[in-house]
Amino acid sequence: MLIVISPAKTLDFEAPATTDQFSQPAFLKQSQQLIDGLKKLSVQDVASLMSISDKLAGLNVARYQEWQTPFTTHNAKQAVLAFKGDVYTGLAADTLDQKGLDFAQTHLRILSGLYGLLKPLDLMQAYRLEMGTKFGVKSAKDLYGFWGSQIREALAAEPAFKDKQLINLASNEYFKAVGAKQLDATIITPVFKDWKNGQYKMISFYAKKARGLMSRFIIDKQIEKPESLKDFDYDGYRFSDEMSKGNDWVFIRDHNE
Repeated sequence: MLIVISPAKTLDFEAPATTDQFSQPAFLKQSQQLIDGLKKLSVQDVASLMSISDKLAGLNVARYQEWQTPFTTHNAKQAVLAFKGDVYTGLAADTLDQKGLDFAQTHLRILSGLYGLLKPLDLMQAYRLEMGTKFGVKSAKDLYGFWGSQIREALAAEPAFKDKQLINLASNEYFKAVGAKQLDATIITPVFKDWKNGQYKMISFYAKKARGLMSRFIIDKQIEKPESLKDFDYDGYRFSDEMSKGNDWVFIRDHNE
């Protein structure tokens, strides 16, 4: 069973890593191609392309210029520790013990616009390049075209995918890059809803954190069968058989914790 999650815009390369272990991204050659293209963009180009401020665009232009291989623990950081944001708040990877990190390294994958697919302990350098960005190199018009079938094929080749079970805890923007219709798999998509104004609604902030919480639950419990996800109870969530449809499994919460 494999789990996929999205990356985060917010990064932390200041806090020291909580493990000495690391691995290398599988698609660094492709990442270099993208970086070579990004290095040609001006601050104004990046601001327009990504709809961000000139200040933030300037930061990322500098990141592209500084990006270089080989990756080491001196110029890069393990992805699951570098990403911050709601999903990663829920995951709290910096509190995982060795057993948890080992399980995550085998079963958890992070989708990325620049790196394609990352294992938790893959080293990465700072960047901003969301999967939905209309940026491509060579004949590709965007990142979906650039990555093509590469991400899907990499997932299919994973040893943990031998049972063809995939847990989709990524956003629609990122999961689109998998090309799920061409993937021979049972895909379970957990949906998280909170009680608000007399009904259960998906509230973005809480749903993102819940994706991280479920990832952490899977790691903590060493879960390898999707059915066990229905026991998820972190932060007050519970499985709703009534609201679930097919492989879209709904988890509800009556109050925000």
